[in-house]
Amino acid sequence: MQFPRGFRADVGNIGIKDEFNDVLILAADKVVPASGLYTQSRFAGPSVVVSRDNGSDGAAMAWVVVARNANVATGAEGLANANELATLTAAAIGSDRSDVLVAATGVIGRLLPMERVRNWFGALDRSGDGVDVETAARAIMTTDTHPKFAEATVGEARIVGIAKGVGMIEPDMATMLTAVTTDAEVDAVDLESLWRRVVATTFNAVSIDTDTSTSDTALLFASGNAGAVDMSDLEAAIGQVALSLTKQIAADGEGAETLIEVRVDGARDDDQAKRVGKAIVNSPLVKTAVHGADPNWGRVAMAIGKCSDELDIDPAGVVIRFGEDEVYPMLLDDSELASLSSYMARDEVLIHVSLGIASGDFTVYGCDLTDGYVRTNADYTT
Repeated sequence: MQFPRGFRADVGNIGIKDEFNDVLILAADKVVPASGLYTQSRFAGPSVVVSRDNGSDGAAMAWVVVARNANVATGAEGLANANELATLTAAAIGSDRSDVLVAATGVIGRLLPMERVRNWFGALDRSGDGVDVETAARAIMTTDTHPKFAEATVGEARIVGIAKGVGMIEPDMATMLTAVTTDAEVDAVDLESLWRRVVATTFNAVSIDTDTSTSDTALLFASGNAGAVDMSDLEAAIGQVALSLTKQIAADGEGAETLIEVRVDGARDDDQAKRVGKAIVNSPLVKTAVHGADPNWGRVAMAIGKCSDELDIDPAGVVIRFGEDEVYPMLLDDSELASLSSYMARDEVLIHVSLGIASGDFTVYGCDLTDGYVRTNADYTT
């Protein structure tokens, strides 16, 4: 799979981990409309600081990513290195430094190996055609088990997205790292509002472990090479790509074996539905029940109940289902619950909660909790 018209990607290895590519340049052939959403963490990394500033005009030409080093909590030198990374990329693609967005992901508290970075850029040869989408997606991986990418079409226009992320994921106005590209023609104002709507119901609806990253970045670029398309169709297609990436991220959560989808409807409003859904999908007890294929609906009831500020939630009006099977208030006997274990053992499990208040609804995505998550993170830097 190739990127849409007007985009190319180059990858390489700067030596953070010798056996993997660890740098990506995703560039347009000119400055194009671009929208970025970023982490709200108070420890936001220098790359986020640089990108917020460079992308504030709604336009950019490139995104450069260094993987396996977050360059976070690195002080003035870390900020200078992020700016230099933008400068080196600009020189490589023939743009201004202000047209480059930057990302870094990996271990916190370590400076970028700038001598290696400079050597790689000094030897970069962009005379060829660049790499395909899968190769680009693989270059930004950290503890991901596989590259994440998706595509859709609208008329003559294509939408292609890549993403990384499997841990430290509870987004706040952004996601792990993702870039979605399209060759549809969209002005910067429309692109910004469209992207915010899409991110709200996709990347901001996923949680692996309740921890918000210091480096979350979600970008959308539009080259315009395919001309104008119907905006509602374009938004739906971009949403399709973003949702696919969201589910890929949730399913690949560190140590995960099961994708959990929590659908909440009948809420006072969509925001309440999201809060309840996140309480369920983030519950370690719910996660471990899913991992054990245990249809313990009491853990779901517990998670709803701990939303103690939601005073209009009445247990008498709540319905809990696993898949299509109601488990509360219509109580199942032990044999009926045991038969649900086969459903809970699937690769994807739906927990459906109806609150019985009004018409608000929201769907969130997460994964089970396994000993693999503990082992991955216990040994992360050693």
